[in-house]
Amino acid sequence: MPAYWLMKSEPDAFSWNDLVAKGAKGEPWSGVRNFTARNYMKDMKVGDLCFFYHSNIGKEVVGVCEVIEPAHPDPTDDTGKWECVDVRAVEAMPKPVTLSDVKENPKLSEMSLVKSFRLSVQPVTAGEWAEVCRMGGLKRPAKKSKK
Repeated sequence: MPAYWLMKSEPDAFSWNDLVAKGAKGEPWSGVRNFTARNYMKDMKVGDLCFFYHSNIGKEVVGVCEVIEPAHPDPTDDTGKWECVDVRAVEAMPKPVTLSDVKENPKLSEMSLVKSFRLSVQPVTAGEWAEVCRMGGLKRPAKKSKK
């Protein structure tokens, strides 16, 4: 059973469409410079699913991506302190789920997106995953790749 996460990106720097364009090879989730977020990536396993969240512009969950490579040295880091995972796009949200929608839903009141909104990588519980998928018009996406 995969674990669930939320990963934030500023869409003017790297958007959902940018990840979709990478295809099956995916992309390293590089550039994270927060120890808590890095440690969450170290906890990720291949096959874990992540909400792709547009931060700053839009402030909404726009898709689901999958971890395809476990934590490894971040190619954008020269210090050796930082790690990242590789992810690939799985499925777009039929209806993006906004931060306002999340905050207004009592079932999501404890979600990290509400409580720890500044973290760029966050855990998501199975219940939160199901509720955000429901709100976005998605059935729970299954793992699509076998590694």
